Amino acid sequence: MPTTGIRALFYNHLAPTSPSPLALHIVSANGHYLYDADGVRYLDLISGISVSNIGHCHPKVVEAVSRQASTYMHTMVYGEFIQNPQVRLAEALHRHTHTTLDMVYLTNSGAEATEGAIKLAKRFTARPEILYCRHSYHGSTQGALSLMGGEEFKQAYRPLIPGCRMIEYNNFDHLRYITTRTAAVITEVVQSESGYIPADPNWIAEIRQRCTSAGALLILDEIQTGFGRTGRLFGFHRFDIVPDILLLAKGMGGGMPIGAFLAPRQIMLSLAENPILGHITTFGGHPVSAAAALANLEVIVEGRLWEAAPSIEARFRSKLQHPLIQRITGMGAMLAVHLPDVDIVQQTIQYCLENGLIIDWFLFNPNSLRISPPLTLTHDEIDFAAQTIIEALELASKS
Repeated sequence: MPTTGIRALFYNHLAPTSPSPLALHIVSANGHYLYDADGVRYLDLISGISVSNIGHCHPKVVEAVSRQASTYMHTMVYGEFIQNPQVRLAEALHRHTHTTLDMVYLTNSGAEATEGAIKLAKRFTARPEILYCRHSYHGSTQGALSLMGGEEFKQAYRPLIPGCRMIEYNNFDHLRYITTRTAAVITEVVQSESGYIPADPNWIAEIRQRCTSAGALLILDEIQTGFGRTGRLFGFHRFDIVPDILLLAKGMGGGMPIGAFLAPRQIMLSLAENPILGHITTFGGHPVSAAAALANLEVIVEGRLWEAAPSIEARFRSKLQHPLIQRITGMGAMLAVHLPDVDIVQQTIQYCLENGLIIDWFLFNPNSLRISPPLTLTHDEIDFAAQTIIEALELASKS
């Protein structure tokens, strides 16, 4: 079908998420590049928003998907049948996260992992309150939206779930709100949608201590930071703490939809009784997605790809030098380039798009550019990306 036909169908029948989507007509993807219907190649500097950590259509992931799809796909709702891809993935996640995180609940997405974690925390503690941070993003479903740290995005959907209290990220004084009413505190080791702001290690450690003292659970959202982005396989490995519940998704599936929440056995088992089926999903941990996720994890571990993240960070920081760049925040292969205003950001995104580079902004920080590339990005590709951004900023500075 001609591009114009597909474009018309896109606008007429695909439910929108904004009034002005990028609307690139992508026909293929490979490695670090996307290709449109006109044959134009784009370097993907955002990995589909921190999803394609090992690039697009990695051969080992494609082979795992093909092999599993020809073996069996959906057989039964999650948790009833023994399915090799699910079991092997769960064991591998346990082995590569922490010895205490020995049970894995596989989901369809990060938002569903958040929903399950909220229920688990309330069920295990029998408490009503969840603390979350300003400018946090944990998904867009009703429960996850209740924990979103920006009123602009949730005011139209109230009333949301009760008992959710917002605190300030990296604010020690607000940790006094962790009490015996608190079921859990949910936070990120690098706050993603505020412009990649790393957690103060002492703040995270204090949350851990206060949760333990109050009998509350610590939920760490590693939906964006997991699978190598921070320079460690998982971001919490950089900190001297272990969460009670760990959330994973995005970079987990090598491009296939999947998520998970992990917890110690004594916590996770509370979902199985009083009532039974405390959390259920039909397609969570779909065997094809689970096979893809296991292959993706093996590629990352065998190649120790997290070790590339610090060099990606260092090279971008050295190359991105311009008077309009106010600062660069982030950690490893997740960086935010802070600019004076949203107009310059949008001009830069458009210039980059016109010159074969896909880049983006942040939900709670529209004045910054998002850099979240595959962990296998080369030095030449970094140099091309940085030069294109600098060219865009030069044009912006003269306009």
